[in-house]
Amino acid sequence: MKILRIFSFLVFVLLPFNLFAADLFFESEPVRDGLNVFQLSDVFSEIYEKLDEIQWGGKNEEIVLESLQNLNPKAQIEVVGERIVLVWGDNLIANFPYPEKKDWQSYGQITTAFVLRMREKDARLHALDETGIYNAVVKALLAGIDENGSYIFAEDEKKQEELKILTSLGFEGGRDERSNFRITGVFKGSPADVSGMNQGDIISEINGERVSNMSDSDLRAVLNGYNSGTVKVKLLTPKGNKNVALRRASVVLADADIVHRVGNGAKVLEIIVHNISDNAVDIVNEALARYQDVEGIVLDLRTTGGEDEKAAAKLAGLFVGQKPVMVIAETPDDELQVIPGGNAVTNLPLVVLISDSTRGMAEAIAANFYENRRGVLVGTPTAGHARMPGRIYLKNGGILELLSKPVKTGNGNILDGRGVFPLVCLSSINGNAEKEALFINIMNGNFNGHDYNMDENPDVKALRRACPNITSGSDEDAMAIAVGVEILANQVVYNQLMGL
Repeated sequence: MKILRIFSFLVFVLLPFNLFAADLFFESEPVRDGLNVFQLSDVFSEIYEKLDEIQWGGKNEEIVLESLQNLNPKAQIEVVGERIVLVWGDNLIANFPYPEKKDWQSYGQITTAFVLRMREKDARLHALDETGIYNAVVKALLAGIDENGSYIFAEDEKKQEELKILTSLGFEGGRDERSNFRITGVFKGSPADVSGMNQGDIISEINGERVSNMSDSDLRAVLNGYNSGTVKVKLLTPKGNKNVALRRASVVLADADIVHRVGNGAKVLEIIVHNISDNAVDIVNEALARYQDVEGIVLDLRTTGGEDEKAAAKLAGLFVGQKPVMVIAETPDDELQVIPGGNAVTNLPLVVLISDSTRGMAEAIAANFYENRRGVLVGTPTAGHARMPGRIYLKNGGILELLSKPVKTGNGNILDGRGVFPLVCLSSINGNAEKEALFINIMNGNFNGHDYNMDENPDVKALRRACPNITSGSDEDAMAIAVGVEILANQVVYNQLMGL
């Protein structure tokens, strides 16, 4: 292997690079490339120590220095003998003794040294401030363990929360340095999107009043809320100034959508949940109360996320009542059982649509319906990424935000790394002919479906290959609803599938 040949030739030639990690920096030169190397090293040391204490999904995952190569695809970090080396392309640019296990001070210093060497080669990394560097390193260390893990500086987060305003007009943003409102995002299909507003545009006036003269409370009063009416704004854009009129009543930003379907011999309520939240619970609860003439419910969790375990319990409770929805492992020795506080509001037949984008709390809900024999699971295997967020506070005011708390099913079965499997694999139905054949087989008792959720140690990778993700979104939507409605319309089919 080419890189190993380079290592074997150069490691001993370059041995004098540094004999001990503790000697990497001199107190007389605390600042290198605009960074205080001792402060950086101390923070990195604490990050390694804190990460080492975590059990990821109930498993001990070792955080290693070699993961720093994820900072740039040109970087390669290898352990050769008792040393750790950094190669950039074909050039060896750093070579240090590998630190003793749990020698966090040395881990921190070597990380700082590697970052400094990489910054010389990587303009993107060089442009980052200290917070950006910490975040980049955390993401590199956690690659493959927690892609959502991140470093946050508490003061920056506080400022962002103070500045950010989510509007009911279809855009979000915050004040800039001149106290105008800078748009940071536009929701597709909203009045803002239709009117041509774009990320980066600046709102200088609202309803004839200069934004710089408006208080934050006045600004929120104008932009927030769902009351009808027209809001007139003056935009500063790269192409010049533009006046825009937005009608608030034409947009609804919701965490769930409701479709009342009548046809194909059945009245069905389709509930599409985008994000598990109290808002979604309110929407679903109201829909269940309003549409009482339906014969069944299709609950679409195919693209559902969310990290609010209380909202997840409320949502599941609408269908299952006071049954355990999930178990959260706060620590390896401390588990929290989450149970809804109210009774179920409906006992209608239920089809639950799932996919590889069903994740987190949505997986716990799907598993809860399965364990309580509450609905037929249709789709493809879920993500198998069921964890709750946790925060670790660092001495410098930084925060490690990690999905480190594994979530189990209400009965205590593992979800993380496994997921939930459908009873009917949607990706195996490639057209109406196959769909009709499926239902004939089910009615005749010839459906050879296997409930892999009952298997103690299923081959998850093999099951995902056998029931792969569907890449054509429009085809998937149409087939998913058609299959769900037909299951609900035929009591024999529904009962057969529920009896698996």
